[in-house]
Amino acid sequence: MFSFLPNFDTPLLPTIYKYRLRSRGEGSRRRERDLEEMAKNPGLFTQWPWQKLGNFKYLLLTPMAAQTAYHLSETGLEEVDASNVLILPMHLLRAIHGQLWISWARFQNARSKHTIVHKSLYFDQVDRERNWDDPLMLTSILLYLINLFAPSASYLPFWNSKGAVLMVLLHAGPVEFLYYWFHRSLHHHYLYSRYHSHHHASIVTEPITSVIHPFIEELVYFLLFLIPLTGVVIAGCASVFTAMGYIFYIDFMNYMGHCNFELVPQWFFRVFPPLKYLMYTPTFHALHHTQFRTKYSLFMPLYDYLYGTTDRASDELYKRSLRGKEETPDVVHLSHPTSLISVYQLRLGFASIASKPSGSRWYDILIWPLAFLSLILARICKSAIVVERNKLKSLSLQTWLIPIHSFFYTLSWERNAINDLIEQTILDADSRGVKVLSLGLLNQGEELNNFGELYLQKHPKLSLKIVDGGALAAAATLHTIPSGAEEVLLRGKLTKVAFLVATALCQRSVKVITVKRDEFELLKLRLPSSLSSNLVLSKSYDAKVWLVGDEVTEKEQRRAVKDTIFIPFSQFPVYETRGDCYYSGPPAMTVPKTLENMHSCENWFPRRVMSACRVAGIVRGLEGGEERETGDAVFDVERAWQAALSHGFLPVPSPLASNK
Repeated sequence: MFSFLPNFDTPLLPTIYKYRLRSRGEGSRRRERDLEEMAKNPGLFTQWPWQKLGNFKYLLLTPMAAQTAYHLSETGLEEVDASNVLILPMHLLRAIHGQLWISWARFQNARSKHTIVHKSLYFDQVDRERNWDDPLMLTSILLYLINLFAPSASYLPFWNSKGAVLMVLLHAGPVEFLYYWFHRSLHHHYLYSRYHSHHHASIVTEPITSVIHPFIEELVYFLLFLIPLTGVVIAGCASVFTAMGYIFYIDFMNYMGHCNFELVPQWFFRVFPPLKYLMYTPTFHALHHTQFRTKYSLFMPLYDYLYGTTDRASDELYKRSLRGKEETPDVVHLSHPTSLISVYQLRLGFASIASKPSGSRWYDILIWPLAFLSLILARICKSAIVVERNKLKSLSLQTWLIPIHSFFYTLSWERNAINDLIEQTILDADSRGVKVLSLGLLNQGEELNNFGELYLQKHPKLSLKIVDGGALAAAATLHTIPSGAEEVLLRGKLTKVAFLVATALCQRSVKVITVKRDEFELLKLRLPSSLSSNLVLSKSYDAKVWLVGDEVTEKEQRRAVKDTIFIPFSQFPVYETRGDCYYSGPPAMTVPKTLENMHSCENWFPRRVMSACRVAGIVRGLEGGEERETGDAVFDVERAWQAALSHGFLPVPSPLASNK
């Protein structure tokens, strides 16, 4: 996450020791024991000094900002100390650099074509790695102190060619050599269990895994990287751009080595064969996180070859990963961004934000300008984007994103363009052999495409099954209503799900109350005449259970009595106006523990909770069958619910239980 965004104050040590490796084998059991030992006997100086400050740690940068501002005000541009003034801008650029690597790596691994380690990421790894900007802060603070107290490190020229050459030599020699032996010593049981196991808790690495270390370990790395910087200062050939370039080189190689997809082309090594000893690849370092006793070099494999710690599988794994094979999913869920800020809720956005349900956050204003950039990019993009990859039992699952925000779905003149894009995506999925495609959010709108029926009419020979999930959404809504409820108030834009829920309630002799004449007449037309006696038109808002759709207003909510339960049948949550009432989420289910690679939240849902329409697509993929669920066609509501339960999906806890 960008360094100016909040890192929620999760302790560095306590959370990770509950971590349990999913893979089997003696190596995994040994690492688990090391993590447990680290929990019991953490090494000295493992905690970061500012950890207890939580979000206020960024205040540590304010003295630097104030001093730099004072320096600028007191000196002219010709006399400014660039080596001081550029420290904070460099901090920001490094944070942006890290975030770009996160997004790119997650995008590539969602497509899976060049993925190296095909295992799962989970929420505990995201939580453990969300303070990845701590090393950036450490570097900025120490560089500032060096600049402040070492006159020879101040007022440096912008460039010095001799300094650049010397810095390369000092890195290739002392830094790489010392790092190799320091890293190798960290894999000794005593140091590994107390320090380095924190880094190796991540088998499937992300770019930011590269900087996830205890404080003292990261400090030693800084001192190693200080050797070339100090060397050029002593030699009198230091410069601003060589110092900045060296730091960005370290970041780039670190992030590349941990990105978990291969991107270094083979022709690099054919053109210059010695490069094999001077530059590692993501595959080379990935083996270090799976084998543990090989690949100790920093960025140059030379020392691994010299001391016999390379891995025999390196070359073959490199070629296989680079060649790659794009996975064909069995089930695709087709979603779209909601609000402008929702782009950060995507798995490709900020990892720590995506790992929590979306909602109003105080720092939204800081990232709002970037949301407009995402809007522009979305308008340019003319195809769906793969944003997430999961697996359940034998099914391969993917989430694809139509790059159109909710606002545009409400514009009548945008409907044809949106339908064309959805249709193009469906045809692409069908040609790739996808078996089931579920339409999420507004992609299944009645006015837009009649719950997907439009595409079947245009392409009756489609092999894939389109699912709108109406039956399961209705079932999830029904199971949210408290048992014993004798009446419910139905309010909001009536949809396919609303009619299914109203029909089921009337069949159970529950009174369905409406306060709008047009809604009452519409329901009466759609319900069997034998059930019409349970449909009531009233001016009273006193029902303790409300079923609400997209058009319910805040004014109407204020007319509800205390302790009313608001249950949406829409795919969008209700804006919570009342503090003395209970609000349920949209129709959803909790996913089985066996669902893999889930480490981000779907929009506003809690962790490991999926929208009912997305679950419906997965269940359809598991169950098979030829029945349609588009347009007016629906599955049996209770049968859809029982099918989901049989595959391990569970009801979401009641809002009453969560508010007690």
